[in-house]
Amino acid sequence: MTIAAPLWSTLPVPPTELCLDKVLRCGQSFRWKLSAPNEWTCTLRGRVVTLQQEPSHIKYRAVFPPGRSDSTTPTNDDTEELLRDYFNLSVNLEALYSHWSSVDPNFLKKSTTFAGIRILRQDPWENVVSFICSSNNNISRISQMVNNLCLHFGPHLATIDSIDYHDFPEPSALAVPGVEQRLRELGFGYRAKYIAKAALLVANERVPGWLNSLRKVSYREAHDTLLELPGVGPKVADCVCLMSLDKPGALPVDTHVWQIAQRDYKFKGVKGKTLNKTTYDAIGDHFRKLWGEEAGWAHSVLFTADLKAFSEVKNETTVVSTKAVLTAQVETLMQNTSIKQEQSMMTAETSRKRVKREDVEEKEGEKEINDGVAETSSLVDRIKRRRRSGRS
Repeated sequence: MTIAAPLWSTLPVPPTELCLDKVLRCGQSFRWKLSAPNEWTCTLRGRVVTLQQEPSHIKYRAVFPPGRSDSTTPTNDDTEELLRDYFNLSVNLEALYSHWSSVDPNFLKKSTTFAGIRILRQDPWENVVSFICSSNNNISRISQMVNNLCLHFGPHLATIDSIDYHDFPEPSALAVPGVEQRLRELGFGYRAKYIAKAALLVANERVPGWLNSLRKVSYREAHDTLLELPGVGPKVADCVCLMSLDKPGALPVDTHVWQIAQRDYKFKGVKGKTLNKTTYDAIGDHFRKLWGEEAGWAHSVLFTADLKAFSEVKNETTVVSTKAVLTAQVETLMQNTSIKQEQSMMTAETSRKRVKREDVEEKEGEKEINDGVAETSSLVDRIKRRRRSGRS
């Protein structure tokens, strides 16, 4: 049954505090879609949320599943509270930008064009799975994988304008027989194994709310604990710490960030052509010393500024370039359409090519994950031994 959309409500947040077009396309969350120009839609905590950016505020509306119509009344609808939490709106972003600009000329140079980029406060389980998918991958393909995960395993919430919306699946939904094989059929490759194993661990071997409880511990403890999850190395652990667990100093380092450090900050660090643990830690410490306690937030601004998806606005001097934003949004809508056409036209030949490509990715991705995990395995073993000795 198709559900009619409710009226819009207003969230008084200017683009300098939250720029939707950049925040929702910069590789933090992978489920927001352009449902129309300047209109972003995603399922969040049991509802379908749609956002629009205005010059002085953000418009939003929420659609709840059938049978929960009472939740849409003004007294019961907690969507504004949800959005304030999800977008970390208690943090004064303009004040942080001012500080980073005062200590970093490179940040100052890019801050005006790339204003309003803030760190999301996402569900930790969704974040873990999304960044397991990120191994040896790009934003477009990660988004496809996460969308397929919701479509095939997540609960259906609503159908709006003939589009079905599914929420993100709980660990228990992915901790059943056949999940790994089904994910491989959907193109997840080697990542399927890690997602299935992580779901089994979280659903069957951890207490409810275990991941959320890591918000209350130190960064180091949260990071080291996440390394116990299959498929989670240092970078994925830092992504989850930063974007879900309230650790603003967590700084995910990949080859992209390494290039920024070398190109824009003349980072020498440790010699070598591979991003090993020593280099990883050195880059993070370098930026934490420069930017301070919220280094992860500052890092996200420069990471976004360096993405090819935003090349059209790199030379802009205004906070929001309407022409650039609309151009990018039209390209995204066209890309979404082409993806659907490509999926419907899948032939045996393209399927064979996909399998061959996935075989290559599997070797590269397994190496990427295993290298990161191997460097931290001894640390994880020490943590487990300490816990066992504490229980005895």
